[in-house]
Amino acid sequence: MMDPGKYRPGYFPVGAGFRDWASRERIEAAPVWCSVDLRDGNQSLVVPMGLEEKLEFWNVLLRIGFREIEIGFPAASETEREFVRTLAGRGMIPDGVSVQVLTPCREQIIRRTFEALRGIPSAIVHFYNPLSAVQREQVFGMTRREVMKIAVDAARLIRDLAGGSGGRVRFEYSPESFTGTEPEYALEVCNAVLDVLEPGPDNNVIVNLPVTVEMSLPHVFASQVEFIGKNLDFRDNVTLSVHPHNDRGTGVADAELALLAGAQRVEGTLFGNGERAGNVDIVTLALNMYSHGVDPGLDFSDMDGIVAEYEKCTGMRVGERAPYSGALAFTAFSGSHQDAIAKGMRHRVRNRLREWTVPYIPIDPRDIGRRYDADIIRVNSQSGKGGIGYVMEHFYGYELPAGMREDLSYACKGVSDRTRRELRPDEIFAIFRERYLNLAGPIEIAGFDTVRGGDIVGIRIRFRRGGAETEVHAEGNGPLSAVSNALSDFTGERFVLQEFTQHSMQGAGSRSVAASYIGLVRDGSGKIHWGAGTDTDVVKASTKALLGAFFNMTGQAGNRGEAPTRA
Repeated sequence: MMDPGKYRPGYFPVGAGFRDWASRERIEAAPVWCSVDLRDGNQSLVVPMGLEEKLEFWNVLLRIGFREIEIGFPAASETEREFVRTLAGRGMIPDGVSVQVLTPCREQIIRRTFEALRGIPSAIVHFYNPLSAVQREQVFGMTRREVMKIAVDAARLIRDLAGGSGGRVRFEYSPESFTGTEPEYALEVCNAVLDVLEPGPDNNVIVNLPVTVEMSLPHVFASQVEFIGKNLDFRDNVTLSVHPHNDRGTGVADAELALLAGAQRVEGTLFGNGERAGNVDIVTLALNMYSHGVDPGLDFSDMDGIVAEYEKCTGMRVGERAPYSGALAFTAFSGSHQDAIAKGMRHRVRNRLREWTVPYIPIDPRDIGRRYDADIIRVNSQSGKGGIGYVMEHFYGYELPAGMREDLSYACKGVSDRTRRELRPDEIFAIFRERYLNLAGPIEIAGFDTVRGGDIVGIRIRFRRGGAETEVHAEGNGPLSAVSNALSDFTGERFVLQEFTQHSMQGAGSRSVAASYIGLVRDGSGKIHWGAGTDTDVVKASTKALLGAFFNMTGQAGNRGEAPTRA
């Protein structure tokens, strides 16, 4: 039984004077990124990665463009110690890339951490201790002063060991459980640590504010970040970092508002992997910036390849509807969405636009390696004429008139509804072919001759039915009108040629293929019946479409269709 009365906010808001972030409308530049996939994203796995998997994932992170990568606790795990030693031994750390290692504020572990870093050209030693009110009370039974002493003593030891490490060492301090800590106390501890580390132009120190557990709305966290940022000592030589988790499902919002509030660096993981509900999803965060025209400095142009590597190394899965990275992230099944997307795509091509403004699709899927034909519009029982029209035009080059698109969409929705599955493009084309394209029936046109006299076209046409040929003479205001009148005279059927459209499908000149679409309405019925025809001769294409519509109108369509013509 749910009992909301036993919960109370565990966070400590700051005063109203720290809301400058609210006046900023967009993130202007990408932060420094630090991947913690090989630490947070590894320790959260049911089966942690082995050495070879970690090395493979390391290379993935380098290809994406990370220059700060946290790899774990080399003093606490033999696998992680072996990993850092392998990176050093194989020369796998490129210039400009820093290995980040984590250690609690415990002397023995700090010393072992520095032993593991021998030979590493550039390292970030990330040390932390919990400051929150509940942990001081329930876990450690310590006063504020005693907890602060732990952090300060660790800072002194790390500063001294770094001097004899042989490589470049940067310092990072995290007041763990920052979101459950009184902001004034967190600031006091951070400044005490900075007093020991003495940041300067050649000694930039990272102060990292972890959302160890999400407790508040994102705007509360943003104000806490702004408060710390405005009151840190040595501010010009301190990089303010955040490390959001996702317990409330707002990790990305926490990070975005924190950046507006002055954060300069973000620690997170690909696809939000991490303990409990995970860490902030760097893919989503970076591509959100990208959608606003900001270069994130990370390369996600091969998203499917990155997803495959991630799933292989971690055994985790990227959700189908995950933003940007999910298999269905750009896919629309809804009819109204499909119609808007299809029109937007045509508008983009027609106007040769560089700027991306397609409805419902926040970024161009091709920018991250996705395909229009496989990822944008897919058809099921919820789809409509816009999606059907897009598939027919994009895959096969048929520009169906609106009424025909609607008629075909109902047929496709019926099949999808009965089979309870999505329809592939070739299945949609098969339905189109069976219902409309170059249909055969009991009547054939054996041949015809036309004579133009001013605005009137006369036609002498031979119809074949049941092996016998009959010649019919008729007139119209064009060849198609004359053929239509002749067909009506020959069969005794009265109908109106309601709609006729035609376009060239491919090639040029004599090799061009014409596609024609015709809608007929039987006298008194009001219902439109459709046919389609293709031929290198435009008149023959239109007569095939006319016969197809006529056979559908009279229920006489026999053997169906032809193979698809590709655009």
